[in-house]
Amino acid sequence: MSWENAPSHICRGGDVRALAFCCPPVKPCPVLHALEDINITPQEYISIKDEFGKNTRLGEGAGTCFGSLVWCCKSSKSCPLRDNVMRNIGMDEDEYLTLKKELSEKLINTKKEDKTQENVELLSRIFNIPEKMSIEALHTTDNDLKAAIKLLKIRSLESEQ
Repeated sequence: MSWENAPSHICRGGDVRALAFCCPPVKPCPVLHALEDINITPQEYISIKDEFGKNTRLGEGAGTCFGSLVWCCKSSKSCPLRDNVMRNIGMDEDEYLTLKKELSEKLINTKKEDKTQENVELLSRIFNIPEKMSIEALHTTDNDLKAAIKLLKIRSLESEQ
């Protein structure tokens, strides 16, 4: 089995399934937007890929850019480092793409539930404020509920003075 409809790389406009072919998010790049789309943090992304590598042959590849095939790009893109490791461990393109597809499915299925609306309603109810103010607080704090609560507490204390 191979991955017949494998997406283009994220940096070339591919969809979130292509996160299986991305490097660690070590600089600003489109992978960060793709992670936002599936609602996981860069650290969660790294952990998921590292764990997958530990449990599959994608964890091999000390001679690659990031020390593991789990971080390597799509096999249609030329890469002598990846190809050399694959040759040395006896991994063909079919196995590589099959494992990358499994990794992609694992990443996408890890998508956390978006609780933005639930948090907006919660803040509005707790602080007895319009939803618009709750949305502003969540936006200001990058959807961090605890930080939004602190912000709204400070605002309510300031308004009492």
